[in-house]
Amino acid sequence: MPRQEQSLAIGEAAAELGVSADTIRRWDRAGRIKTTRDARNRRRVTRREIARLRKAPGRHRTGDQLSARNRFPGVIRSVEIAGVMALVEIEAGPHRVTAAITRDSVEEMRLAEGVKATALVKATSVMVERTD
Repeated sequence: MPRQEQSLAIGEAAAELGVSADTIRRWDRAGRIKTTRDARNRRRVTRREIARLRKAPGRHRTGDQLSARNRFPGVIRSVEIAGVMALVEIEAGPHRVTAAITRDSVEEMRLAEGVKATALVKATSVMVERTD
């Protein structure tokens, strides 16, 4: 009898890929990921599929990069630093997005007025990624 390939529950697969379980479900519905179903009809993702997704360019971002549906590329219009926190305002087309991030993040990414950046909106949080 052939050995069955090890698979993970969607929560485990999501954690390994650095995305949410909801993202795995969306990818499954869209046909971007191959899943199987167990005896209880729960989605499972094989280790081979996880390895494929890690190699796929543009599929998603993991590790030190971010995964988000809503990305607003633009230009930083202001950076206000107060203590350990900072407010970064990004003009993204007709939108202005303000993110509260740490002073360390501003310094690490060298964020300043006029720098290109992307606001990544996920749930109620706004994250900032420098894009030049």
